[in-house]
Amino acid sequence: MREGLGLYGRLEGIVPDIEKAAALMIGCLRAGGKVMFAGNGGSAADAQHMAAEFVNRFRKERAPLAGLALTTDTSVLTSISNDYSFEEIFAKQVVALGRKGDVFVGISTSGNSPNIVKAVQAAREAGISSVGLMGKGGALKDLVDCSICVPSSSTPRVQEAHLLIEHILCELVEDAAGGSI
Repeated sequence: MREGLGLYGRLEGIVPDIEKAAALMIGCLRAGGKVMFAGNGGSAADAQHMAAEFVNRFRKERAPLAGLALTTDTSVLTSISNDYSFEEIFAKQVVALGRKGDVFVGISTSGNSPNIVKAVQAAREAGISSVGLMGKGGALKDLVDCSICVPSSSTPRVQEAHLLIEHILCELVEDAAGGSI
């Protein structure tokens, strides 16, 4: 319990990173782009959660926002992993569905998920900005345009903090959407 509560007090240090990520998403949406989300396991659920908050609503009635979870199409996921490798499942979707000016958000508790790393590399090559949500770091930290690193290496604590950060991002984006993005 104390570990979790103590972690929340240390999150203040990443507020500028959260604000930078929100600004990337807001700029993308204002320009008519989309935000793509991906992760594995619990982070896949977070990706779907974020996309749902964008497309439907977070707290306010507003027009839908272009958010897409790359974790949901089982035919795409299984065909790519079968024909190529599991490491390619998000990169191929970023290439197929992303456009210059979009934003890719990779969620990885460790910051080392190979399929998220490959997706960030594909995004960079396509002119797509990237945001990484992770624990203390990992390979993603230096690859993404904006890294949000939860100062913990405890998987449950990082996942709990990710939900808080994801909701803050939704709120910041939604507040901007009130002004018609």
